[in-house]
Amino acid sequence: MAVRVVFIGGLGRSGTTLLERLLGEVPGVVPLGEVVHLWERGVCAQEPCGCGEPFSSCHFWRRVGLRAFGGWSPGLADRVLTLRRKLDRTRHIPALARSHRRPGLSGYTRAYSRVYEAAVQVAAGTVVLDSSKHASLAFCLSTSPVVDLTVVHVVRDPRAVAHSWYRRVARPENGARMTRWRPWRTCVHWIVQNFAFELLARRGGAVVRVRYEDLLADPRGALGMLLTRLGFDGAADLPFLRSGHLAELSTAHTCAGNPMRFTTGPLPLTRDDSWRAEMARRHRWLVAALTWPLMLQYGYSVRERQAVESAAAPWLAAGGVAAQECR
Repeated sequence: MAVRVVFIGGLGRSGTTLLERLLGEVPGVVPLGEVVHLWERGVCAQEPCGCGEPFSSCHFWRRVGLRAFGGWSPGLADRVLTLRRKLDRTRHIPALARSHRRPGLSGYTRAYSRVYEAAVQVAAGTVVLDSSKHASLAFCLSTSPVVDLTVVHVVRDPRAVAHSWYRRVARPENGARMTRWRPWRTCVHWIVQNFAFELLARRGGAVVRVRYEDLLADPRGALGMLLTRLGFDGAADLPFLRSGHLAELSTAHTCAGNPMRFTTGPLPLTRDDSWRAEMARRHRWLVAALTWPLMLQYGYSVRERQAVESAAAPWLAAGGVAAQECR
C-alpha cells in the first residue's frame, strides 16, 4: 500500500516552513522537515533535529532509521547523495517529465519511501509532510508506485522573496551564514521553480497552490480550505489556532529547514512585508521587470505594467541571466 505524502514545494523564503509547522499540528500528520537534506545535514553532519537533540540522539529519528534501514550509516547517505547528484536536479526536470525510466531513479525514490513508511509507523500517523521544496524531488517522487504524492505549491510575492534572500541570516545550528542571493538570481530560481510546479500539474500531478499572503491574511480560512482539498475534512476546527492570528506550536522532529522549525509555544501569524520599506527601489523594479508575467498570474499587483515591460526589454535582449544559475 502506498504511503501518503504531502510535499510542500516552492522557492525557499516563501513561507514553506511556516506552512509545515501549521499543518504539522493537524492530528495524523507527521512533519519531517526537508527530507532532501536529511542525508547530508542529519546523517552526515549530525545537525540538530527540530526537538533540539543531535540527529543521532533524537529518539524519533533513531527509531525511523532502525525501522527503515536497520540504522543510519554514512555509507547509506553517500549512496543516496550520489544518486541525488545524478537525478535530482532542476535541469533534469524536462527529462523526468518525458520519461520515468532513468537509471537509479527507483532506488533513489525507494530510499525516501522507506523513510516515509517508517516515520508514519513510528509516529502512528496517516500522512507524511515533507517540506523539501525542490520541484525536481517532487518530479522524482511522482514516479514512485509506493508514494501517494500531493504537492502543496506555495507562492509568495517575488519582491518579498528576493528581499529575504538578500538579507544576512545566521543558522541557529552553528551560527554560519545562510546562503545569500542577489535579487536577479532569486528571480531566476523563483521563475524556474514555479514554472516547474505548473508543469507537474499539467502532467497530471496532484498540485494545490497556496499563496503566503492569503495564509497570513486568514490563517483559519486558508488552512481549512487547504485541509479540505487534502481530504482532512475532520480537522477543520484547528484547535492549535488560539485566535485568528496566533498559533500554538508543539515540538516537531524536523530534520532540516528554516530556523522556525525550532520554535515552540505561541507564534504570531503576521505577514513580513519589510521589503516595502527596506528593499532598494532599483531591486523592486528589477524583480518586477523579470517576473511580472507570473506575478500577474498569481494575483500580485504590478504597477505601471508598460513601464515594467520596458524595463525588462534590455535585460531580456542581453540574454537575461545564465541558465547555469539553476540547480
